Order: sequence, then C-alpha cells, then structure tokens
Amino acid sequence: MNNRILTLALCIGLCLAVGFAGSTFTPEPGSWYYTTLNKPEWNPPDWLFAPVWTVLFIMMGTALAKVLGAGWQKREVKAGAALFAIQLILNLGWSASFFGMQSPMQALVVIALLWIFIVLTMLAFAKVSKPASLLLAPYLAWVSFASFLNFTILQLNP
Repeated sequence: MNNRILTLALCIGLCLAVGFAGSTFTPEPGSWYYTTLNKPEWNPPDWLFAPVWTVLFIMMGTALAKVLGAGWQKREVKAGAALFAIQLILNLGWSASFFGMQSPMQALVVIALLWIFIVLTMLAFAKVSKPASLLLAPYLAWVSFASFLNFTILQLNP
C-alpha cells in the first residue's frame, strides 16, 4: 500500500512540476506580448487557467500511477509510460512555443502533436487500465479547446 501512495505522489508531483515549468513561460499580468494579442471574446479569463491545469495535472498523475501500478515489467505499461512522457514534454513545449518563443504558429504545431500523443496515451493506458485512460479524457477535452483557441488567436493575429 505504501508503494502505491509513493507512486501516486511521485506521479502527481512530476505532472505538477512540468506544469510549474510551463508556467514559467507564462507572461506576467500586463505583459505586452499576451495583452496585445487579439483574442476571441470567448477566451477564458486568465484566472481560470491555473486551477484547471492543476486539476488536470493531478488527474494525469493519477492515471500514470494507475498504469505504473500494473507492473513495470509489462510491455503495455512501458509503452504507455513512454507515450505519457512524450505528451508531457509536448505539453511543456506548447508553453515554451506560445509564450516563450511568442509563436502561435509553432505552438499550433506542438499542440496538434500533443493532441495526437494524448490520444495515443489514452489508447495505450486503456490496455492496462480503463480508469487510467478515462482520467485523461478531461485533459484531451481541454487540449482540444486550447487547440481551437490557439488556431483562432493565430487567425486573429496574422
């Protein structure tokens, strides 16, 4: 039981650490880059992003812990963990692209790849744990929304 709690804590901690790393690219309130971008009127308020991402990162870490709990020796677990790692890196890459490099176009490419790898991760996780796969569904939904928002911002800022 203690191993499961430790694994869960480490997995959630990993995801939250990646989220924190991504937030270092996020501009300070009033930053010229983000505030000067034209955004659609349905753009969520800035205050919403941190709590949504926190919940999503906790769910992602929980999903990873469920899969790892099935046993690292299993090929399906290793495959799922590898795909999870790739999508986690892409998640960080989106923040670096959109905010750090100030490139909505590059960010759109990254978020498209992220979306694909979330789906692949969900499919791999489903082979090990259906609940783990389902824990990623809100993440996929949010990234789908974020993809459309990224696309729209790109269109509004030629």
